Parts: sequence; C-alpha cells; structure tokens
Amino acid sequence: MLVAVAALLLVAACGANDNDPRDPLISRDRPVEEIYNEGVDAQQAANHARAVALFDEVERQHPYSSWATTAKLMAAYSEYQRGRYTEAIGAIDRFIRLHPAHRDLAYAYYLRAMSYYEQIADVERDQRLTAQAMAALQDVVNRFPESPYARDSRLKIDLARDHLAGKEMLIGRYYQQRRLYAAAINRFRRVVDEYDTTNHAPEALHRLVETYLALGLVDEAKKSAAVLGHNYPGSSWYQDSYALLSPGAQPADIDRPGMISRWWSSVF
Repeated sequence: MLVAVAALLLVAACGANDNDPRDPLISRDRPVEEIYNEGVDAQQAANHARAVALFDEVERQHPYSSWATTAKLMAAYSEYQRGRYTEAIGAIDRFIRLHPAHRDLAYAYYLRAMSYYEQIADVERDQRLTAQAMAALQDVVNRFPESPYARDSRLKIDLARDHLAGKEMLIGRYYQQRRLYAAAINRFRRVVDEYDTTNHAPEALHRLVETYLALGLVDEAKKSAAVLGHNYPGSSWYQDSYALLSPGAQPADIDRPGMISRWWSSVF
C-alpha cells in the first residue's frame, strides 16, 4: 500500500515546503479515493500541511472505510515530515491504540521512534528525549525483530547510546577541570560501566587515570590504565595513560579538547 511509499521517504526525508493548506475544495464531499490520492500527491510534493488536511478529511468524511485507517498513518507521517513531532507521536499513539493488529503496525512503531529520535539535542542540552528515543527504538526491535525496521532501529540505538555517553563525558570533563574529582569519577565510571561499547569508553578510562592521579590514588590509576591497555592497546588514549604512569614515556602526539595529559606528564 502507499504506506510503503511513506516508509521509503522516511529514510531519505527532505525538508518540508509546506504551503497554506486552507482550501475550501478540501472539505467538499468527494469520493474517498479522490481525497486520499490528492493527499498522497501533496505529500510527494512536500506540501505536508496540505497532506495532513486531506488525510484528516478522509477520516472525517469516510470514518469507517479502510482508507481512513491508512490515512491516519499517512497524516502522522506528514506531521513527522513537517517537524511537528509531538503531533506525529500523538497521531501514531492513537493509531496503535485503535488498530493493534494492523498490517503496518511495525512501521507505526518505527515512525513513532523516529519522531523521538529526530528530537535528540546536542550533548550540551537535556537528554531526556534521547532516552525516550532509545526506548521507542528498542520497542521496535523487541516487537518486530525480523522487520526491515529492526536493523535501522538497532543502528540508531547505538548512535543514541554514543550520544548519551558523550553527555556523560562532557559533564565529567567539566567536573574534572574544576577539580571536583569525586563527581568526575562517577561520570567516567558510568561511561565505562554502561556505555563500554561506545567510542567514548577509551577516553573515559584515560580520564579515570588522570583523576585518580590527581587524588593521589596511584593504584586505582594503574588499574584503569591496565583495563585501557587490555581493551584498547593501540589507542592513543592508552599511550597518554602509559605516559602518565611511566616516567620518560611520551604521550600521543594528538590534540584533543579538554586534554590535560601534558600537564600531568610535566609533574610525573
């Protein structure tokens, strides 16, 4: 059905170019196929506001038709394309509640997850929506593991996890720079324990080495460096940690934001 078209467009979505949807011709009584197809045309022309109005009209004029059921989902997709994610989620939740056995249910859950995912903010802002996106994406994987949407959901879960780890690292470095070492250690340890598969784990271990040394906890620093060396032996972060603990060893010749290894090398 045409929902499949929306699914394909979702993966390679472009910015909307909505025109004013108000048109007295939209609300006139017409055959359901005519209204629906006009909504699809508007959607494919990136006139998503008009598409929503037309799909809503399908439901208003022909509420008990199969067209109306599909129109609900198409309207939700158009709201997503407009960047009206809250409206899209509300429409999808209604669709799921009313049609729990629909053939396009997997796509509905995926579209709902994407509506959260598109709202993920940069790491300097609140990350509640990132957690909601991860939960919604995991819901797709759990409910429809063999669907074409599960693979993309798994990939986006990994990206969201990396995003959350980046937030923890940002806060940890903030505490570290202000010598709030206990708070910094908590953040870095969380990355190591909960986000160990992300790209931030090697840096988190190195920051633990730095922070433990700042507190004079040399044995703890060595333990973190050992874990770093065992899991990421070729990492420049390990080279930096090794340089901190081995007089005469050289740190990696790479500049990184927030790096304080050079200072530690001069001390030790």
